[in-house]
Amino acid sequence: MQYRRTVGDVMTEEVVTLRPSTPFQEVLGLLAVNDIVAAPVVDDDGSLVGVVSVSDVLRHETGMPDLQGQNGNDEGPWGKARAQTAGALMSSPAFTARADWTIPQAARELRRRHVKQLPVVGDDGHLSGIISRSDLLDVFIRSDGDIRGEVEQDVLGRILGLDDGTVTLEVRDGVVTLRGHVPEPRLVPVVVGLCHGIDGVVAVDAHLAAAAGQVGTGLRANQKR
Repeated sequence: MQYRRTVGDVMTEEVVTLRPSTPFQEVLGLLAVNDIVAAPVVDDDGSLVGVVSVSDVLRHETGMPDLQGQNGNDEGPWGKARAQTAGALMSSPAFTARADWTIPQAARELRRRHVKQLPVVGDDGHLSGIISRSDLLDVFIRSDGDIRGEVEQDVLGRILGLDDGTVTLEVRDGVVTLRGHVPEPRLVPVVVGLCHGIDGVVAVDAHLAAAAGQVGTGLRANQKR
């Protein structure tokens, strides 16, 4: 089976963190100096207790519970507007990810939660890293040469065991083009599916047929990731 990269493979392990007692002005300084939009808040044991984001800071600076000044008399939002420490300012509980999540799983969670990054925690609740949208994008921004090498070595060679030259391969702008023959017609969709599963592949254009004079079903797969 192909190895699929996980959140643990691409997450940032060196994370700027805050303590619940971190003063508001220090929170501002840490976010600005490190050019980050959010920072996890951890307790003395390293367990995640919340997250402070730029949105939380803006609520504080505007003196409003949210950017539109709504939410009525809800004490929680108004408390953030008056917060003097990270503990009072943070959003809790925080949305989190796990190190063993797949990249698509993390991307879906970021989109569902409408956030730009997620703290990564273990079963014990301890912070182990942080995953951001840019981390996920880096997985898919791969050179054509890297993609070609993975298709040749893993798909055509190690998994299917095809002889060199049986299938010619071209990769351009993430689009994989395959031409040649495979031992059986049923292997055509298998090859296409395996190529689609490689990080960075945008589409697969397959012109493959069964060997030994057996005409297989040619497939043209241009599904975008």
